[in-house]
Amino acid sequence: MPSIQRLLVANRGEIALRIMRSAREMGITVIAVYSEADRESPHVQFADEAYLLGPPPSNQSYLLGEKIINLCLDNQIDAIHPGYGFLSENAAFARKVEEAGITFVGPSGDSMDLMGDKLSAKQAVKDFGVPLVPGLDHAIEDVAEAKRVALEIGFPVLVKASAGGGGKGMRLVESA
Repeated sequence: MPSIQRLLVANRGEIALRIMRSAREMGITVIAVYSEADRESPHVQFADEAYLLGPPPSNQSYLLGEKIINLCLDNQIDAIHPGYGFLSENAAFARKVEEAGITFVGPSGDSMDLMGDKLSAKQAVKDFGVPLVPGLDHAIEDVAEAKRVALEIGFPVLVKASAGGGGKGMRLVESA
């Protein structure tokens, strides 16, 4: 990985501050982006440089991946850290950052695609010999099959949407 000299944190608030503090301790110049509503925010004040993205709605500011990439290219910024939320799980954004010759501080787009789907993620770790809890490696679409498998495994079971994120769609089932 190339040495990072200038890091843009494509996020706001406390997460941006934490990343900036760590980067600054490493001798890296830190750059903030902000919406009009965040002009006076601590992450903007802390940064060595700060650039306005647009109006407060995130789809007009923090989610403008192309604008953020162009900002980096125009200002010799060699790395982007997405923080969490916003663009942090956007595989297409990670790929575009790397295609622009900018270091993306985070998982590759391919890794995001692989790990974003729970079934492919489970298969990937299985291929590396990582021990797994009992369960299935395919989607269940039939309630009868779900009951049969749960009875085989034993209760309680956790039912999870294969593409859900952040615990959404996860349900504890304690009996048939």
